[in-house]
Amino acid sequence: MPEPMGFYTDTTVCIGCKACEVACKEWNQLPSTNGGMNTLSGDSYDNTRRLDGIHWRHVKFIEQFTEDRKDGRWLLMSDVCKHCVQAPCLEVCPTGAIIRTEFDTVVIQSDACNGCRDCISACPFGVIEVNPASGTAQKCTLCYDRLQGGLEPACSKACPTQSIQFGTINQLRERAQKRVAQLQESGEKRAYLYGADDKFLGGLNSFYLLVDKPEVYGLPPDPKMPTRNLASASWFSALGAVLVGLMGLISFRNRGARIECGEERP
Repeated sequence: MPEPMGFYTDTTVCIGCKACEVACKEWNQLPSTNGGMNTLSGDSYDNTRRLDGIHWRHVKFIEQFTEDRKDGRWLLMSDVCKHCVQAPCLEVCPTGAIIRTEFDTVVIQSDACNGCRDCISACPFGVIEVNPASGTAQKCTLCYDRLQGGLEPACSKACPTQSIQFGTINQLRERAQKRVAQLQESGEKRAYLYGADDKFLGGLNSFYLLVDKPEVYGLPPDPKMPTRNLASASWFSALGAVLVGLMGLISFRNRGARIECGEERP
């Protein structure tokens, strides 16, 4: 059984070149546009906007500058499916279309997907969307077909700065922790790892080195499984059932009283 595989993304060395986006689309034969959505979004140099059914990699451009543009910095991040150890999408899929592979990655089997969109609402990272061509939910597979052939994913292979690194999760964690220590020693005290431990969703098999709050990068600070709502939802359902029952009983008694008074025929 292979060791769990994944990505470690060091956002501090991303240059926003989008080589990862291009490599992903080329290998997976994804269309370059979605209804003309290849034009600039108005949000810095972003032209793909977000992850969806045909954009399995998305480079985020986050500008942090003063109004006069004389001081500030860029935050760049290549975003992708997190391949969660406890994957919300896998939990809610009603057809078994979403599976965990031998590499501990999460893959959607299009031939078994019925397009119900349950996985889309379950994903706390907004990763999954329906591919308009196939009508099925699609996302990054961590190049499952390449892994089976002993190759690394197309995006990490194409990354010129090693911002996206591929390997076993244990190796990547060790490498990432050393990089955080190096950055902090050099003065970047805000450097930390997001998703490298099992703090949420059992850990992310695609984790990040960040230098600002997760929300700044469009990441949830505390992603949860869909089951987090089951207890409260059950209580609300039970309470609703009781209220409906009481209303029905009151209505029945009132109707009986009207019949006795001759106001309504039985």
